Amino acid sequence: MTRVRIATIAGTWLLLWTAAVAQEQLSIRCATIEPDENERGRIDQAMRNFHDLRQAAGMLATASGPINTYVHVIRNGSGISNGDVPDSQIQSQISVLNAAYAGSGFSFVLAGTDRTTNAAWFTMSPGSAEETAAKTALRQGSADDLNLYTANPGGGLLGWATFPSDYSRNPRMDGVVILYSSLPGGSAIPYDLGDTATHEAGHWLGLFHTFQGSCNERRGDFVADTPSEKSPAFGCPAGRDTCTGKKFPGLDPINNFMDYTDDACMFQFTFGQADRMGDAWALYRAGN
Repeated sequence: MTRVRIATIAGTWLLLWTAAVAQEQLSIRCATIEPDENERGRIDQAMRNFHDLRQAAGMLATASGPINTYVHVIRNGSGISNGDVPDSQIQSQISVLNAAYAGSGFSFVLAGTDRTTNAAWFTMSPGSAEETAAKTALRQGSADDLNLYTANPGGGLLGWATFPSDYSRNPRMDGVVILYSSLPGGSAIPYDLGDTATHEAGHWLGLFHTFQGSCNERRGDFVADTPSEKSPAFGCPAGRDTCTGKKFPGLDPINNFMDYTDDACMFQFTFGQADRMGDAWALYRAGN
């Protein structure tokens, strides 16, 4: 009996471990295409110079008002299973964004919602002809308006975004795409509280991942108060510390919106991230 019980327990843990690994592999939190190291350095230098000029002029790098947010529901047909998310979920998503960004100087207001039935666009992937076609047809506003597209990319992909510095060379592609079932109350457990949009909006406002650059004290995400992190975290691994030693103080920022943890684990932007978003907004988006 003892051997059977031990085997059963071991088998249970194996199943749990296998499920955890499968979740990590299947849930590709973000497919945002980040600039290479040289481009990141150029962008960071431009933002530092801009920050210094604004600081010398006594100007605070914060948003001047709510961000008009246009939500484009791309569906395969009627009903939630076809991506036809109700207005109530969209309103909840705006509320989640406002709660997440409350301390950053940014807020969001729903400026409009449209619904498009298109099977090809519904399963669009990053950089695809379908993405280009959908955004060309649906995008509204200018650089300081957020266009949020809901779709069903497949393959475990939760979303992607463009950076502020991308806008001038390709404005029609600007915006955020998210898995429709990641909206609050959706079925993409444990990514069903709306923080995929929070994460992707962070990129849209100029933030890199917290694990950007791995354990590199001179690079990383270019934000001084986010501890270095070797790789993305999944689940909610309290006490995780992948960059050790005196050069890398602090545990991994698993509660930060720019990591890959479960929605329930995310609740924080740092002051440095808020400053960076403010600088990126003023330099690349405000009034453009």
